[in-house]
Amino acid sequence: MNDDRDHHPLHTPVIDWFDDNARDLPWRRPEAGAWGVMVSEFMLQQTPVSRVLPVYGQWLERWPTPGALAADPSGEAVRAWGRLGYPRRALRLHAAATAIAQLHNGEVPTDHAELLALPGVGEYTAAAVASFAYGQRHAVLDTNVRRVFARAVTGVEYPPNATTAAERRVAHRMLPADEATAARWAAATMELGALICTARGPECVRCPIAGQCAWRLAGSPEHDGPPRRGQTYAGTDRQVRGRLLAVLREATEPVPQAALDAVWHEPVQRARALDGLVADGLVEPLQDGMYRLPG
Repeated sequence: MNDDRDHHPLHTPVIDWFDDNARDLPWRRPEAGAWGVMVSEFMLQQTPVSRVLPVYGQWLERWPTPGALAADPSGEAVRAWGRLGYPRRALRLHAAATAIAQLHNGEVPTDHAELLALPGVGEYTAAAVASFAYGQRHAVLDTNVRRVFARAVTGVEYPPNATTAAERRVAHRMLPADEATAARWAAATMELGALICTARGPECVRCPIAGQCAWRLAGSPEHDGPPRRGQTYAGTDRQVRGRLLAVLREATEPVPQAALDAVWHEPVQRARALDGLVADGLVEPLQDGMYRLPG
């Protein structure tokens, strides 16, 4: 392999740091395969590693292949999703598994365009699976990577709220030419953002590129403002949806309306949350006021 890390002065220190400090995560092990990588990418969206780890292991034990998941009803995916949050991701992963089983002989496709064509797979997930599972050369831009590039390359404290064309240009310009090195670079920058170049408490004294960081060299200006705080959970429709889904996940038979009514005192908000779950395909209404996970 032609090691092209010297293409940019940030490549070598970041990749060397990753080689020494990368967390031993199950989806990074060779035995995880492309399906394990894809499952992890769906689960890790807006969810910390600590919450994903136990669900990830149980998921792959039950559904070790896309075909295994596709053979079960989508409601079982929602049930197994547990308390990871944003349960529509479970439906999207089930839809992707079904497409893989039907269109790709049960194998996660290697081609980036075919990955992108899968239901529920967007720009980031397609690039991440192609890079981390198949060692391809793609710009993988999650929140952590975008923050590293914003600080180290662009010289601002935080990236924009949504990925911009300018960020994509920076990411592509920073990619090593060698495929395997580019894939390592993608994983390394993501890990650097997760462990060192964090949103609220960057540990610059431990950063392998602190001396080359454009933001540090500019005096660490704070003109971009703090990162956005997440929505308060207590009392929101999200909390009500979570409680309604919890009842349905634990039930082996259809659930009556009265059992759902008992989880939240405010009827208008409760009805709105339940209607939203039905509209999202997460809950299936039956006759006589009964409800279940989608069959």
